[in-house]
Amino acid sequence: NSNISRLGFRGTEAITAETDVIYQLEYGIAVDGESRTFQSRDTYLGLKNANFGEFRFGRNYSVIDYINNVAVNEGYWDNLGPGSADFNNPSLSEALNLTDGNRVNNSIVWKAPKYNDLPLSLALMYGADETFVEDSDDRNEGYGASLMFDAGTGFTAGIAYSDDLNIAGEILRGSASVDLGNYVAYPVQLGVLYQQADFDFSGSEKEKGLVVSAEMGLTNFARPATVYTQYNHTNNLDGIDDADSDQLVVGGTYEFKKNMIAHAYAGANSAEIGNSNTDIDLFAIGGGLEYLF
Repeated sequence: NSNISRLGFRGTEAITAETDVIYQLEYGIAVDGESRTFQSRDTYLGLKNANFGEFRFGRNYSVIDYINNVAVNEGYWDNLGPGSADFNNPSLSEALNLTDGNRVNNSIVWKAPKYNDLPLSLALMYGADETFVEDSDDRNEGYGASLMFDAGTGFTAGIAYSDDLNIAGEILRGSASVDLGNYVAYPVQLGVLYQQADFDFSGSEKEKGLVVSAEMGLTNFARPATVYTQYNHTNNLDGIDDADSDQLVVGGTYEFKKNMIAHAYAGANSAEIGNSNTDIDLFAIGGGLEYLF
């Protein structure tokens, strides 16, 4: 399988002494030939100024995904959000998980400039609805914000909110991680993420998701290597009462070079659908090679 393979280019060019034009054009490709079309990823044109910050106009990833300092799963199990809670026609090729960020067309992202070297990164987002409607109240405009704290001490924390960007409804996400290697003689990084999604449709329940992860660097190899584990738990998948899932994954990476990384992993996902007659149990192992050029 081709996993998140992509091709593109990005860069900057000065237009004044203090302002640069920034740009990115990125497309997903399937190197195994199953899909012969490019799929648009983050694609934008914008401006960057030391005093006013950075503006991106185009197709941008939701700011919810800016709070992503906890997930460590790779390959097949890098799967926050792809599952569908259509339990009448479930796809066993995708595990069920908490809602995740996605790309938003016709969107604007503003990244705030650094202020007095504060270790905070603020981003705001607006997603426009360019569909013609007579009543402006029917437009599906969306808004979002994220704030990340990272002082370079091994501890990070973030919070993000979106309304009608990723789902028809609201998402609130918070996370924290700590690199124990900065404090004690253990090269282990721990992380926890909690999220609530409140869907607009009638009769829905709040989806509540938890991610807990641990990643450790290995020192007894000739090249850099890591092992990791991640546990995901979700209540009320897609806002459906008593639709819950649990997922546990273990894996590791090995760097032949900085741009050549081997992956291996094994994991299981179990979804209990409550009153439905359909429960899903999925087990998958895998390995792969990542090449960056």
